[in-house]
Amino acid sequence: MNIESQFNMIAEEYDINRRKFIPCFDDFYINTTAFIAANIKAPKCIVDLGSGTGLLAYYWFKHFPESDYLLVDIADDMLSVAKRRFHGLDNVSYQISDYIKELPEVPFDTVISALSIHHLEQSEKQALFTKIFQALPAGGIFVNYDQFCAGDTELNKWYDSFWEGQLYNSGLTDRDIELWQERRRLDKECSVEDETAMLKNSGFKTVKCIYAYRKFAVIIAIK
Repeated sequence: MNIESQFNMIAEEYDINRRKFIPCFDDFYINTTAFIAANIKAPKCIVDLGSGTGLLAYYWFKHFPESDYLLVDIADDMLSVAKRRFHGLDNVSYQISDYIKELPEVPFDTVISALSIHHLEQSEKQALFTKIFQALPAGGIFVNYDQFCAGDTELNKWYDSFWEGQLYNSGLTDRDIELWQERRRLDKECSVEDETAMLKNSGFKTVKCIYAYRKFAVIIAIK
């Protein structure tokens, strides 16, 4: 089963279970976004790559309600949920497409993404980061909220087993965990260090991991 099918299958339950799947949810999504928002001016246009149901865009919207938003995802069912979330707002638009093949053609100064890019091969990550760098104006930013490996095989086993143990005690059903295990087969995690190096290789002048909790981290890159 491909990524599009996997995420269409769980679109309606995605947000309900998100807190259970991410033990550090508040810091990862809410507090890190607040930290970024406190230190940048309001973007003109924010592109959310692999936006899914619009969860990350929702937290950005709380800080920047006047910015334009373009939510990009390959799974139309996920975007259908996002459309209900932002119903009635004329500054939020949607695009069903594979951002690996092409980025949106609209001008944008900010790119965000959550729990999507780790599905890409390493060469695809590098190519994507280069495209993002080239498309952003000077001073533009890219923020990736994502899932990473530890960078060490043994330590990564610790991370994975601890995370799985947390899930079994989170209230998720056996079916929820079974579907998560299916999706995990699509993961192609890199380490924070490797992704930081790729972003620098793409040309970003400032690259920093601004939040990390075992499997989860947020990296910001400024052109």
